[in-house]
Amino acid sequence: MKPLLELRNLGVTYRTGGGELQAVRGVDLALAPGETLGLAGESGSGKSTVAMSVLRLLPKSARVSGEVLLDGEDVGAMRWGRLRAVRWAEASVVFQGAMHALNPVRRIGAQIAEPIRLHAAEALSEADVRERVAELLSQVGLPPSRAGAYPHELSGGQKQRVMIAMALACRPRLIIADEPTTALDVIVQAQVLDLLRRLVAERELGLVMISHDLSVLAATCSRIAIMYQGEVVEQGPGAELMASPEHFHTRALAAAFPTVGDPVSRFAPATSTPLPPDPGRTGSREGEVLLSARDLRVRFGEIEAVAGVDLDVRRDEIVALVGQSGSGKTTLARTLLGLQRPTSGEVRFKGAPLGDLKAYRRQVQLVLQDPAGALNPRHTVYEAVAEGPRIHRLPGDEREIVTAALEAAELRPAGHFFPRRPHELSGGQRQRVVIAGALALQPSVLVADEPVASLDASVRGEILGLLLRLRRELGLAGLVITHDLGLAWNIADRVAVMYGGELVEVGAVEQVLLNPRHDYTKALLDALPGGIHYSAG
Repeated sequence: MKPLLELRNLGVTYRTGGGELQAVRGVDLALAPGETLGLAGESGSGKSTVAMSVLRLLPKSARVSGEVLLDGEDVGAMRWGRLRAVRWAEASVVFQGAMHALNPVRRIGAQIAEPIRLHAAEALSEADVRERVAELLSQVGLPPSRAGAYPHELSGGQKQRVMIAMALACRPRLIIADEPTTALDVIVQAQVLDLLRRLVAERELGLVMISHDLSVLAATCSRIAIMYQGEVVEQGPGAELMASPEHFHTRALAAAFPTVGDPVSRFAPATSTPLPPDPGRTGSREGEVLLSARDLRVRFGEIEAVAGVDLDVRRDEIVALVGQSGSGKTTLARTLLGLQRPTSGEVRFKGAPLGDLKAYRRQVQLVLQDPAGALNPRHTVYEAVAEGPRIHRLPGDEREIVTAALEAAELRPAGHFFPRRPHELSGGQRQRVVIAGALALQPSVLVADEPVASLDASVRGEILGLLLRLRRELGLAGLVITHDLGLAWNIADRVAVMYGGELVEVGAVEQVLLNPRHDYTKALLDALPGGIHYSAG
């Protein structure tokens, strides 16, 4: 069968202020109609550059060599008019981050209609365009009435469906999906992946899907190509590549997203310096209760976001608070931190009701999801870490406090990082600086909100390993908010499952994830890429 897309010896070089950067080298790939190809790799591996080169969407600083053949036609040789006709009508892109890709001041129906008006093969009346928009919304599982909604009125999964509807608007034969499930919870992710699989099967589309999550690609794509430092280092059938990776980078990607139930990955995140075994730890230890909630309720008008929650976090344990978007877990965390006043119920620290919030917040520190947003871009690392001790007027030498915090967060030698600013750090280093800022106050509890959601696969393992070391070496308690059940299996002692503002299941990780009792917990597990096998009970 003639390939729908063929890349021959593709190379991409960027002109930079310091010379030239070769981002992609010698890539050969082919995709047939009705086939799904996954491109996996970390940030900077070249996977998005390869995808954007298909429709010449790269910046002017990029120089492309080799050939990109779309249905046998060389994209690089196309004149502007022909290229404009090819975009949307023959090949389209589902861009990463639907929140930023959609225009916030235009209704979604108008945004889906725009490519139809501009790129449709034949002229359509306004009635025909409206009918086509309604048809597209139905195809992606949204009621046609949502055409009148603005993006902020939709959930993350609904916005991602709108992006897919836009990509389908002109009936292209090829779709390129760039990280289409990033930041989506596990149930919405499963729905989006099912939608893409169904569209490929029904319409004989070619799908190129880009992700750093090998488990997502293995569950969706018939073939996967692994990119590392601009080259394709391994490719093969999706399930086979996940089960028996050969290249060291493929093995690292596979290990970064552990399978729930795999004993090898229990308390053993994929890190460059593996943790020594922790004999005897098979679940919760009955340590001192540091942070607790009793019949906690939070209402916003008619909505009860937190509905009578009882939860304990003990010294020397990590509790994973899991649930999909809108379950109430972030509102619960904000209330535990004293950032949201409860409607009723009580938060206690070491058995006593909250009094002096400033003193309490020194003991219970927050680690935010997005390290780039958490750090002031104008502050050096030293200033970022020293800010907390200055506000709380911590006794002792400030330089020694900052040094100890950075070294505890495994940024060594600390002095090397003092003058650096956030843009001079990698994503993992920025997250370590955020953690160091919390550690500088010598807290008892860390509340981490999706601490690895925005990080690459290898960096994710390093940060999870750091959280385990801090618990083991400093006796820190951790409350980790996540929609990632693999993370809970990787590092948590206990897991609390939240749904509709309630904790529907709480217990040791092995008990809850391997023998779930509540239907919602079972739904979360069933939605994992590839699913898991758990005991009936």
